[in-house]
Amino acid sequence: MDGPAVLSWLLALLTAGTGGICLLRLRRTTGAAPDRGRGSDAMEAAMGLGTAAMIALGDRLPAALWVVLFGLLCAGSLGAAAGRGAGGRRAHRLHHAVGAAAMAYMALAMGGAPQQHAGMAMPMGRPAVTGLLLVYFGCYALWSGSRLLTVPGHPGSPGAPGTLGTSVLGDRGGPLPQACRLAMGVGMFAMLLVL
Repeated sequence: MDGPAVLSWLLALLTAGTGGICLLRLRRTTGAAPDRGRGSDAMEAAMGLGTAAMIALGDRLPAALWVVLFGLLCAGSLGAAAGRGAGGRRAHRLHHAVGAAAMAYMALAMGGAPQQHAGMAMPMGRPAVTGLLLVYFGCYALWSGSRLLTVPGHPGSPGAPGTLGTSVLGDRGGPLPQACRLAMGVGMFAMLLVL
């Protein structure tokens, strides 16, 4: 069994699923009143789908393309965090910037040496940067997992019949967005671990 190749495809499925859920949440709020969380949904969808594409197609496309894509996402997140309307979402937007910067870093490492097989299995980048990012995303995954455990019950939770699509997808503090954040944190940690 080729462990890293299996891990690569599982991570691609995880991040694509997370990006798809964020797209559904974004689409669901399109006609609604302006919502400050739409930017987070858009960024999380772009990160999830971009990450899945990089995992699946990383060795078929030039690394510079991924660096530019994730560099733009990082710059957009930093701009949103510095903006006047950031308010209480500043830390969340900075987290998006760190995630996008980490993906750009992985793309640089991927472009620096030939890969042994498709996906994110690649030679080690800079150990200090990789170590710092591992600590950050490991702590983030633990923190978001603990928040998932403490999400209060919602009327649209899976135990309530017929309301999954309305309440859970539409509630920014509900269990689904927390689960997506946990999945992306674990995915980033795993990708950095095989870097």
